[in-house]
Amino acid sequence: MADQYAQFGEDKRLSEIPALRWEEPPEGPVLVLLDQTRLPAEEVELVCTDASALVEAIRSLAVRGAPLLGIAGAYGVALAAVRGFDVEEAATALAGARPTAVNLAVGVRRAQTAHRDALARTGDVRQAAQAALAAARTLHREDAEASARMAGHGLALLDELLPGGGHRVLTHCNSGSLVSGGEGTAFAVALAAHRAGRLRRLWVDETRPLLQGARLTAYEAARNDMAYTLLTDNAAGSLFAAGEVDAVLVGADRIAADGSVANKVGSYPLAVLARYHHVPFIVVAPVTTVDPDTPDGASIEVEQRPGYEVTEVTAPQVPVAGAGGGIPVAPLGTQAYNPAFDVTPPELVTAIVTEEGAVSPVTAEALAELCARSRQVTIS
Repeated sequence: MADQYAQFGEDKRLSEIPALRWEEPPEGPVLVLLDQTRLPAEEVELVCTDASALVEAIRSLAVRGAPLLGIAGAYGVALAAVRGFDVEEAATALAGARPTAVNLAVGVRRAQTAHRDALARTGDVRQAAQAALAAARTLHREDAEASARMAGHGLALLDELLPGGGHRVLTHCNSGSLVSGGEGTAFAVALAAHRAGRLRRLWVDETRPLLQGARLTAYEAARNDMAYTLLTDNAAGSLFAAGEVDAVLVGADRIAADGSVANKVGSYPLAVLARYHHVPFIVVAPVTTVDPDTPDGASIEVEQRPGYEVTEVTAPQVPVAGAGGGIPVAPLGTQAYNPAFDVTPPELVTAIVTEEGAVSPVTAEALAELCARSRQVTIS
């Protein structure tokens, strides 16, 4: 794991605890992460001094969420460069830490390219390291700006689809400031609706088996004084049947060129329910989550997580007994099917909201045009 832990005092507030930050203490630069596996019971930081510690933090989900993984990957390359480790080796390890999340590889490549270009241009390893760090910082800033724009576009779309306010929004997994350099993706839209006085209720799927909704989204909703209710994943259908859901808002870990969306497992069933009940199913993600090199949903590599995440329950500060460090809830030797993500086809997605605007209906042509527009904005 990372090299050390630091625990916050009780007076710390969420707005003061970034999910990730770069620091330069006298003993050398470090990447500091809020350990999301310890929330909501404890607000504890992990301090990473090398890329291998960051890789372990990514695999253990101490740091997670598509946009934040991209930022973490870029800082990981910079960390390797600044501390004199093998940058290419670190980049390969970081990019492969979670295969479904395209932002991770994008962030790694961005810092890696900056490092290579500076090294080729100057031959100075220090200048190359600073170039990688500058690339990571720029990506961090850009993601915060993109988050704010996504929130604005998403709220405008909600108001267009559901005039009159009083939105009752269902969300799945976690997509707030814990996954972003800003206030998030899908959660940022709900938060914007809340601040505008147009959010009536945020329905929070607990998101089994790792409970990111219960542990993290509820945590963020409570800290922002939002009206929210937690539900088990398999209770969502009864909410739809009762007419209690006006829209579904989810993030994404990878969007294929045809508009297929890979997101936390359980998203696809929500899309099916939403279509049957005539409820908008809206995906909110930065343009960097769109992967033009992945042609369709069948081409998305879906990460398979360890079975003990299903056969055991883990909770901070609880004695453990299982092989995976949790409390067994299934007979010893039980096999488990545990994909981290599922894929929703584009025909079930009402709209994809990015910092460059919304795409609806979702088609390969519309996504390609959006990405081309984004590249033109970046170049200019």
